[in-house]
Amino acid sequence: MGTAAIQGEWWGAKARDWAEFQEPAWRPVFENIMTLAGVRRGNTLLDVGCGAGGLLVLARERGAVVAGLDASEALAAIARQRLPDARIEIGEMEELPFADGAFDIVTGVNAFQFAGDMLRALSEAARVCDSSGTVFMLVWGQREKCQLQLAAMSALGPLLPPSPASATPPPSNPGVIEALMGKAGLEPTDDGQLDATIAFPDRDTALQAFASAGIVTRAERHSGANTVRDALVDAIAPYVRADGQVALANQFRWVRARPVR
Repeated sequence: MGTAAIQGEWWGAKARDWAEFQEPAWRPVFENIMTLAGVRRGNTLLDVGCGAGGLLVLARERGAVVAGLDASEALAAIARQRLPDARIEIGEMEELPFADGAFDIVTGVNAFQFAGDMLRALSEAARVCDSSGTVFMLVWGQREKCQLQLAAMSALGPLLPPSPASATPPPSNPGVIEALMGKAGLEPTDDGQLDATIAFPDRDTALQAFASAGIVTRAERHSGANTVRDALVDAIAPYVRADGQVALANQFRWVRARPVR
């Protein structure tokens, strides 16, 4: 079973909850990406790891011609419903089913790091990007500066099956993404940090949003759904405001690059 099949099965287990509860909370992040990546009317844009199409919907609102790829058939089906005129594919990031130079902008929002071979995934992003275009990659920042990731991992870490140690430094570390991009035929042109608050109207919505993530599916299958929910309730508690809203401040790291032909 390939990386896409495994990841797709995890992330698609609660696809509708992801689309309805998780993705809307990411709108501030997606809007910032539109600006940072320079999305304009008439651009062709591919979102790698597009999920249910949250970023693509915003890009289309800006006048872009959009396409997407995801590992999950369930998430891709929702994206196709939202964007019936867009090409939404299911498959591996390391084998993009698109022509050379087909897109002005290729985005990967917390996506490329899930590839079985991130170098090859970035090489594919470079291949399908126009020679004058942009590849834009965004990842979590340092964990202590990402309350959503901190809450999730404090709850889920003890409940996940053991994972093999990785010899690759985390992509949040300065220089890691740039080095990989350089090997993948990309020239980094700009980078920075993006601060964004991800907020949910109440605790139940936050719990449904959290539970729709692939890592939670893994934890539930290893430790049981009730155990995972209890851990998430405790992890979310510090971020519940007086009005009931759950708001988590996060810092992301992004790198913008252009293909080297």
